[in-house]
Amino acid sequence: MERHQVALYVAAIGVGVLAGWWVPGAGSWEVAINPVLGMLLYATFLAVPFVSLGRAVADTRFLVSVLVLNFLVVPVIVFGLSRVVAADEALVLGVLLVLLAPCVDYVIVFSGLAGGAADRLLAAAPLLMLAQMLLLPVYLWAIAGAEAVSLVEAGPFVEAFLVLIVIPLAAAAATQAMGRRFAAARRAERVMSAAMVPLMMATLFTVIASQVRGAGEQVGTLIAVVPVYVAFLVVMVPIGMAAARVAGLDTRASRALVFSGATRNSLVVLPLALALPASLALTPLVVVTQTLVELVGMVVFVHLIPRLLPDIAVPARSA
Repeated sequence: MERHQVALYVAAIGVGVLAGWWVPGAGSWEVAINPVLGMLLYATFLAVPFVSLGRAVADTRFLVSVLVLNFLVVPVIVFGLSRVVAADEALVLGVLLVLLAPCVDYVIVFSGLAGGAADRLLAAAPLLMLAQMLLLPVYLWAIAGAEAVSLVEAGPFVEAFLVLIVIPLAAAAATQAMGRRFAAARRAERVMSAAMVPLMMATLFTVIASQVRGAGEQVGTLIAVVPVYVAFLVVMVPIGMAAARVAGLDTRASRALVFSGATRNSLVVLPLALALPASLALTPLVVVTQTLVELVGMVVFVHLIPRLLPDIAVPARSA
């Protein structure tokens, strides 16, 4: 499964599209997104040795690079791209909500699949989450105005932080700790490691199947944001690579930085969009559209980024 994982992910997306469009009530599967994603993140966190997190947290060069890229560089890019839909309040608010929020969950998975430094992204996740909770209202106020800020509730952010970061992280740490003494815990680690690909497929299927019909029914309006999201993914690759070069990061950290800059927090900001007034009912679908575009983009990135940032072979010393 690991050898053919990209093909399996594409298949999961395709089946999700078919199921979401043809199976009655597929939209209600949205309630399964957080549980499935939580299990995926638990498996991901288990795969990262917690003894290495101390070194990852101490890597201030990487942490500073991630924060600068996501909270100084990205907002400038988002401001420029969002002008394409600035005339429509629902569209621009959705674009701003999702593109200004860096991903803290499945970016770790996709980066790891591409040979990126998953442990460093894991160490950065709490900082990224807290920073976006504090800075998202500031950027919304600066770009969309004070009225936009007043419409966004903070509760879903806090809930997502607990459900998708704190609980899976604590469970993984406890499992690793118990694994030193109990065979059952070591067996659980092996089972979750083997389940990584199926869990990613289940996550992709659930997200796509639960959201594709709503997006499809508004495709005439939502098509305007697709070029914005595609352009963001395309632009963030060279920018992320340049930022990694300026910071002097190694290959694994460079790949992780590119993924962090390009991947957005759509599954976390979706509850924020759903809490908006009825006059902005289109905004959640704008967020969902970004999810659909990004998931396809991540499948491409898993193959592309290692080619753009290849491992540097160290020549063998002559005897």
